[in-house]
Formats: sequence, structure tokens, C-alpha cells
Amino acid sequence: MSKIVLSNASRDSLTALKNTAQLMATTQGRLSTGKKVNSALDNPNSFFTAQGLNNRASDLNNLLDDLGQGIQTLKAADQAITSIGKLVDAAKAKANQALQTTSHFDRSKYITEYNNLVEQIEGLAKDASYKGKNLLAGGDNSLTLYFNEDNSNRLTIENVDYTDASGVLGLTKLTEATIGTRNITLNNGAVMTGSSLIASDTNDFDVGNVITVTNANGALGEIEITAEMTVSDFVTEYNRTFDNSRASFLGGVLKIESAEAITITGGTVGGSLDNDPVAGVASSWATEGQINETLTRIKAATDTIRLQASTFGTNMTMLQNRESFIIGFSDTLNTGADRLVVADMNEEGANMLALQTRQQLSTTALSLATQAEQGVLRLFG
Repeated sequence: MSKIVLSNASRDSLTALKNTAQLMATTQGRLSTGKKVNSALDNPNSFFTAQGLNNRASDLNNLLDDLGQGIQTLKAADQAITSIGKLVDAAKAKANQALQTTSHFDRSKYITEYNNLVEQIEGLAKDASYKGKNLLAGGDNSLTLYFNEDNSNRLTIENVDYTDASGVLGLTKLTEATIGTRNITLNNGAVMTGSSLIASDTNDFDVGNVITVTNANGALGEIEITAEMTVSDFVTEYNRTFDNSRASFLGGVLKIESAEAITITGGTVGGSLDNDPVAGVASSWATEGQINETLTRIKAATDTIRLQASTFGTNMTMLQNRESFIIGFSDTLNTGADRLVVADMNEEGANMLALQTRQQLSTTALSLATQAEQGVLRLFG
């Protein structure tokens, strides 16, 4: 079949319709995807440049997950070190309380409370772990975070070890006093075994008996029996004479205690003393000088904790600023990519209306051209 020959007017109108249809298809694609560059065929330079910007933004966004977890790890350590500081302050209060008394019983009680606080400091440091990383537990717990795609920009947060308070903090546990003992046999056969005298309230101490009480620091004083006294009388006299010791009588038991490691020597108590006394041990806070030494260590520990808290605070500021920068910079990269490939929807909408109008006009022009050719048919009518 021979090729159909169209008139110039018809062919021009048909070509215009095809071009308009192609432009409409392109515009429809932009309206549906929101992009003016959907592939390298549309604009190679813009397409690959935008792809590079988007890839970099994606890489930076991946770093944000690790950075966010690193910030939480640091927050856990910062919260723990703040609590540790409060425990150290409480330990300082116990030492100051011990300074305000000369009673070794009270000092021994404060030592117990002080040691409990030291244990809590160590326990709190051990509990400051976040996802297996503990900046207060020493070892290989240092934290390294990266800020760019090739890991060339990083921050390493060094750990400290507070799980052993005697190490970096220098807070060692203190020794409590132990009570020395000696057996005393009375004339009436009553025996004081250890620090308890088994006797009734009617048992008497004889005139001329002498009791000397000593500890590791020397003689505390002595009681000379100048008048026959009952056990109850002795308790009263004993408490009056020795401030750092105490005696009590309950249920027929005379109990003599001293937080200064008591031993009983010299003279007799209406009978005899054994020759095998059990030596006592003085406490770590037996003197004011020892308490002041502890306060010095506490001050050094407080300074160490505050310095470390400041370091953690500086690191936290850096990480939060880095996080904000990465979020903002990633948005900048994505916006730059969009400027290269994203379509102006207002413009594309206007284009579509114009193309629809052009399509209608081209269709009308083609119809008119065809009508002109149809006029030839009338010659054969």
C-alpha cells in the first residue's frame, strides 16, 4: 500500500498535537512524582549531584543513631556521678559528727555508717551501665563517637573507675574498735567472762580493790573501791569516771564495754585476774587527728568528682552541639538536592493548563485542515 499523503496543514497540526502530547506526559510525570528530574536522562548533572548530596545526608543521619546512644551513655554516667557526690557529702557529715564527740561508742557507730556509704558509692558506680558501657567502671569502657562519614572526626570520652572507692577517690573503709576482755574472779565466786560479769545486785566489791582501765593509747583512768559497793553502785561510778566506756547492769549481768579496746589490769576485785587478757584494737577514728585525715581524703575525693563531672558536662555540650549540627547540616544537604530535582508544582500546574489549551487548539486546527481537504469531495457530489 502506498504511503498516504497528508496536506502540509494537516501534517503541521498533527505534529503539533504529538509535541503537545509529549509535553503533557512530561508535565504529568512531574506533577505525580513532584520532581522535575527523575532520572539521569532528564538532566545528568542535576541528577547525580542531587544523588550525591542525598547519599551524604543519609550517611550523616546514620551517625545520629550512634551519637544519640552515646549521649544517653554519658547522661547515665553524669547522673551517677552526681549521686556519688551526694554520698561523699554524707560521708563528710559523718566524719564531722565524729569530731563533735569524744565518745568512742558514737565514733564507732559513725564509722559503721561511713563504711556503708563507701559501699554505696562503689555499688552506684557499678550500676551506671547503659547498654553494656559504663564510664564509671574503668577497664575498656571508654566511649568513642564519630561525627563524619569517613570517621576522621571523632571524640573519645575516657572512663574512670569508681567501683573501688579506695582507688581514684582514695576513700578506704575504716576499722571499728574491738573490745578487749579479761576474766575477773570475785571473792564470792562470781566470774566476769569476756566483758560480762555474772553476778547479782547484792554482790559487793571490797574496800581497797583497784580497777585500772587502759586502751591502745594508754591508761584511761582507774577506780579505787573506797567503800563497799554493790554492782549497781559500781555501774554508776564507772560511767561517771570513764566517758568513753560504759557499764550496765541488767538481769544480774554487769557488762563493761569500751570502744577504746578495753583491757583490765592491776589490783584485784575481791579476788584475782587471769593472765590471758584479749587485746583490743583501736578504731580508725580514735583521735581527732585520724578523723581530720579522713576529712582531707574526703575533700580530695570531692574535688576529683567535681572535676570529672565538669569533664562529662563539657563532653555532653560537645555531643549535643554536634547532634544539632548534623541534623541541621543533613537538612541543608537534602534541601540543596531538592533544589536541583524537585519540580515547582505551581509552575507545572500552569504548564498543564496551557498544554491542555494548546491541545484543544491543535485539535481544532487539524479539524479545519481536514475540512479544507473534504471540500474536494463536493466536486464529485
